[in-house]
Amino acid sequence: MQKGNYFQSNNSDYTMKKIKKQIICILSLIVIFHGISFAQGSTYSGPYTDSAPIILDGVSNQTISKLKITNGSGHCIKLSNCSNITIQYCKLGPSKGEGVFLSNCKNITVTNCSMDAVESGVVADIGTGIKVTNNDVKNVQGPMPRGQMVQFGNVSGAGNSISYNVVENIQGQSYPEDEISLFMSNGTASDPIQVVGNWIRGGGPSTSGGGIMTGDEGGSNVLVQDNILVNPGQYGITISSGTNITIKNNKIYSEKLPFSNIGLSAYRQYNITTSGNTIMNNEVNFTNKDGVLNNMWNAGNCGTITGWDTNIYNPNLNASILPSIIIGRAQADTIATPKQDTIAKPKQVDHSLKIFPNPVYSRSIKVTATAPINQKIIIYDLKGQIQIQQSINSSEMEIDTGNLTAGVYIIKIYTNDTATDVRKIIVGKK
Repeated sequence: MQKGNYFQSNNSDYTMKKIKKQIICILSLIVIFHGISFAQGSTYSGPYTDSAPIILDGVSNQTISKLKITNGSGHCIKLSNCSNITIQYCKLGPSKGEGVFLSNCKNITVTNCSMDAVESGVVADIGTGIKVTNNDVKNVQGPMPRGQMVQFGNVSGAGNSISYNVVENIQGQSYPEDEISLFMSNGTASDPIQVVGNWIRGGGPSTSGGGIMTGDEGGSNVLVQDNILVNPGQYGITISSGTNITIKNNKIYSEKLPFSNIGLSAYRQYNITTSGNTIMNNEVNFTNKDGVLNNMWNAGNCGTITGWDTNIYNPNLNASILPSIIIGRAQADTIATPKQDTIAKPKQVDHSLKIFPNPVYSRSIKVTATAPINQKIIIYDLKGQIQIQQSINSSEMEIDTGNLTAGVYIIKIYTNDTATDVRKIIVGKK
C-alpha cells in the first residue's frame, strides 16, 4: 500500500524526567536480555512429516500438526470456509504462495510454526477469531501486494490476535512490504484486535512498506503494544485511517537506509472517519535515508491523538534492542527465575501437568495433574516478581488471572519447597 510523503521532524527535546524514564527502560532491557529467553517465536524444531500442500474447504474441528510443506506453485496450506482448526508445529516453505492462506474462516489458530521463503506468512481474507501467535517467519518474498508476516483483511469481531511472533528479513534474500498489515479490519471495543509483543527486524527495499500498518482503508478497535522493531522499512508504525486504534509502549529503531523515512506517524491517507485514536509512551530513534532523525509525525488530519506528547525520542535505542539471533531463539526455552529460587535444574516429579487454556483470553486457567501437587503454585512476571501465589494439595485447581495484564508469565510448581516444574503462559487482553 502506497504511503504518503512524510514530513521530517527532529524531536530532540526531552526533559530530565523523560531521560530518567529512558534509563530505567534501558536497564530493564539489559536485565531481561541477559536473564530471559523470551516467549516470542516458535518453540518447536521437529520432527516433521513431509506432506503435500493442504487445501481444505468447509472443514471444521481439525488439527494440522508437525508437517513439513513446500509448494512451488501456490500456498502451503489453504483453508476456505473452515472453522475451529489449529495449525501448529509445522514447517512451511519455500512456497510461491502464502505459508497459510485463510478465506472466510472462523476460529483458526496458527501457532508454533516456522515459515521461510514464503510469499507472505499468514494472510486472512475475511474471518473472525483468527489467532496468529508464537511463529517464526523468515525472508518473506512478496512483492506488493504480498510480503507480510501477517495480513488481516476484513477480519472482524472478537478473538483476533497477531502476537509474540518473530520475523526477520535479510536484505537481498527477501522483499517485504508491510510486516504486519491490518486492512479494513475491526475488533470490538471490549476485545480489540491485538498486535502484541512481536519482534520485527529487516525491511526494504520497498519504498512504501514498513513495520506495522493499522487502519489501511479503515478499521477500528485495535491494540498495538509492546512490539520491538529494528530497521523495519520505510516506516515503523502508523495509523493511516480508522477509529479507536491504540499504539503504545512500542520501541522503534532504524539506522540510515536507502528506504527509511519515518518512525511513528498518524496520517489519514483515505477519506474515512479517523478519530478517537491513542498513540502513547512509544520510544523512537529513526534515521531517514538522508541521515536526518525523523522520529514522529502527526499530520494533523486524524483528529486529536490521545497521548501524542508522551512519545519520546530515545537516542539510546539501537539495533541491540533485539537479540542478535531471533529466529529459533524460543526453541531453547530457557527462562530466568528469581535469584532466591534459582536452581541448577528442577527436580522432576511426574505430575503429567496440564495448563489450559494457553494462551488464556478468559479470566482463569486450570491446572491439572495425575499426581497431587502438595505445596504451592507461583506465577512470576518476566522481571521475576511474584504476581500470584496459591497453596494447593490436590491434582486440580483453578487460578484467577483476571488481574494480570496482557503478557508472558512463568508458572513454577513447588513440592516440598522444591521447584518441580516450570511452564510459560501467555495472557491475552480479556
